[in-house]
Amino acid sequence: MSLFWLLLFVLLMGKGESVCKLQGSAHPPELAQHGDLVLGGIFSFRTGQDYVVNTFQTIPELRKCKNFNFREFKFAQAMIFAINEINENPDMLSNVKLGYKIYDACGTMDIQRAALALVSGLKREISDDNCTESETVQAILGHSGSRPTIAFAPVVGSFHIPVISHFATCACLSNRKEYPTFFRTIPSDFYQSRALAKLVKHLGWTWIGAIAVDNEYGFNGITAFIQAAQEYGVCVEYSEAFSSSDPPDSLQRIIEIIKHATSKVIMAFMSHREIKLLARELYRQNITGLHMVGSDAWITDHSLTDSEGHSILVGSLGFTVSRAQIPGLEEHLRQLHPSQFPDSQFVKDFWENTFDCSLNQIANTQRKPCSGFESLQNVESQFTDVSELRFTNNVYKSVYSVGHALDNLFKCEEGKGPFSNWSCADTKNIQPWQVLQYLSTVNFTTQEGERVYFDSNGDSPARYELVNLQMTNKGTMEGVTIGIYDASLPESHQFIMNNIPVVWGNGMTEVPASVCSDSCRPGTRKVLQKGRPICCYECILCPAGEISNFTDSIHCMKCLPEYWSNKHRDACIPKEIEFLTYEEILGTLLAIFSLLGVFLTMITTLVFYCHRETPLVRANNSELSFLLLFSLTLCFLCSMTFIGRPSEWSCMLRHTAFGITFVLCISCVLGKTVVVLMAFKATLPGTHVMKWFGPTQQRLSVLVFTFIQVLICILWLTINPPFPFKNLLLYNDRIILECHLGSAVGFWAVLGYIGLLAILCFVIAFLARKLPDNFNEAKFITFSMLIFCAVWITFIPAYVSSPGKFSVAVEIFAILASSYGLLICIFLPKCFIILFRPEQNTKKHIMGKTSNNDIRY
Repeated sequence: MSLFWLLLFVLLMGKGESVCKLQGSAHPPELAQHGDLVLGGIFSFRTGQDYVVNTFQTIPELRKCKNFNFREFKFAQAMIFAINEINENPDMLSNVKLGYKIYDACGTMDIQRAALALVSGLKREISDDNCTESETVQAILGHSGSRPTIAFAPVVGSFHIPVISHFATCACLSNRKEYPTFFRTIPSDFYQSRALAKLVKHLGWTWIGAIAVDNEYGFNGITAFIQAAQEYGVCVEYSEAFSSSDPPDSLQRIIEIIKHATSKVIMAFMSHREIKLLARELYRQNITGLHMVGSDAWITDHSLTDSEGHSILVGSLGFTVSRAQIPGLEEHLRQLHPSQFPDSQFVKDFWENTFDCSLNQIANTQRKPCSGFESLQNVESQFTDVSELRFTNNVYKSVYSVGHALDNLFKCEEGKGPFSNWSCADTKNIQPWQVLQYLSTVNFTTQEGERVYFDSNGDSPARYELVNLQMTNKGTMEGVTIGIYDASLPESHQFIMNNIPVVWGNGMTEVPASVCSDSCRPGTRKVLQKGRPICCYECILCPAGEISNFTDSIHCMKCLPEYWSNKHRDACIPKEIEFLTYEEILGTLLAIFSLLGVFLTMITTLVFYCHRETPLVRANNSELSFLLLFSLTLCFLCSMTFIGRPSEWSCMLRHTAFGITFVLCISCVLGKTVVVLMAFKATLPGTHVMKWFGPTQQRLSVLVFTFIQVLICILWLTINPPFPFKNLLLYNDRIILECHLGSAVGFWAVLGYIGLLAILCFVIAFLARKLPDNFNEAKFITFSMLIFCAVWITFIPAYVSSPGKFSVAVEIFAILASSYGLLICIFLPKCFIILFRPEQNTKKHIMGKTSNNDIRY
């Protein structure tokens, strides 16, 4: 049975011919011209369709498009102009005439239909060996939109036919695996998105909204923008998408989001159709105070001026391709006449709309008939305006790219070709993949000096102009160039602003603010708010000792050890250096008490000197008394060395002078105590003690005791002497300038030696406390030593625990207290007797009931 069907199939095939049949019906192009090689074009001369839901139970019919799009018609005329230039150029494609087939289609489905018509042709059946030989175009120019281009480019690519777009910017089209034959003379949105993010950051906008068209162009563009914005520290409050073909409630939902949002800038990555709808709805609901940042798909579209609510868009910023001049294009546009395209319904509609007349009086009786003398020579319209040739220039470059590719193909020299065995293409049977090969290596310079080439992804170099939408005196919106972005330059030089003033919407003269949180001033740092984007934060004052010296700091820097933060926490200032000075109250009081002690000591010395021959003075060993008074004077004076700014010499002097003078003082007291004890022991029969402790021995004992302290001080100063030291640890906000002990052992050895002598003196005086009452020298010495020891015993914990300059004050207080104790306890009673009780200043009274032995000390 299977053999029967096989034989039947062979018989049927043998009887017929190899036939290529067109599936379905194809619509003729809007504009066409025959040629040896034909280029295809797809443009949307009309935009806007009624919302229709296709059931796909039947083949969808062509949708009727409502509004004129003169810019797209200008694109088509630029294509025709460029083809005519190439045909008239003897240096390009000589003996080869280029033709064109240009379709007018709106809506992705009808644009797809037009692309298939350019691939398949219009003939119902073709029986040639190559069914695409006479019908297939060499390349397709268009479309302006990314969404329809994404739809038909893979289909056309399967036939290896190049697609060159002048306006499709979706970064997704750079994917060579999905779109192997796609080229474009406009930069990818990847570069535009990064440029827009850098612009937003440059203007200080860190809190924005993002709205995209609901297609691949919008999604890829806004995704790339958000990614770049996050790298620059910009946060997106909301990201929404809608399409002009969506139900009305879709746009209303987005309007409600905008109403309740706090951001004042909207990144609108969409086409002119969506931005018109958005601006109209914002205008109708009286939503003001917003600023638009737009993509190149709408930012320079002249049709925006005619839309409702276009005032909302005044002040908008966006990037667009550089403008150019095309010599001869204006003349070509003004020479347009319906007679050139008798089969084009759009040209007829365009003509009737421009001159408000009817070419067919029977079909339209509401307009006057056209006279036939109508001309575009004196018409000023969007169609004839060639002052803003941006995307039109891209169409022009697209045609010339194909023209140079075909010219290189025809001029190929055998043996130098790009194909296998260095062969060239057969010019009588050019295959689409051969044109594709030459197109990928095309490289030429336009008349304006612009270099045209494609990278490995089919993309053109990225260079934009930054435009600001401003109202002109004619009441139209115009994109004024205020800056340049060139992705080929180093990143720090890619963005260049001109000195042209920027016009903002709502009558504002300064850059509007759009931030989630105000900038943190110097002296504070940013702390993120939990659950919110990084642009929403609180400003926290830097801790004491730390600063931030620039705006929006995320960290506070610690000041150097010798510096401290100022009141505002925005600068480190030198710490206040603290030491005990004469200017402060504490230093002044201590100095006064020290000088008072010197004064009292000198008065006492004067009293003793004036009464040096009296029994009381003589009985108290006048030589040791005067030496003791001298040492007390030095003790009072040495306390002055502890006040003032510590220096290397003052640090060494204060401790050594204190140690030596106090040892001299205690040595004298010790000598007097021993003399008193020995004097009364000598009154006993048979004792000769005094000859072993006479004046010579007294002087020698004082000298020996003092020399030992001097020796200790010399060793201390030699090994590790005291030195000025900045104490940075005691207080955070100030430096304590003090004298470091150097060797703690040396300091405590000096104090310990003084304490040892004081204890020895106290013990001896205590043993002599029961001498006759009329001569109570030992009691006074005992009491003075008790005060001395009490002061210095309490000094140790007070000194250790006192901070900074107060430890110095404690040491001065201890010196003064012990000095005053010695002066008052030892000399005050005697001065009182000398001055106020002279009757008691007799030898008889002094000796009392003791023997009459004359004791001279």
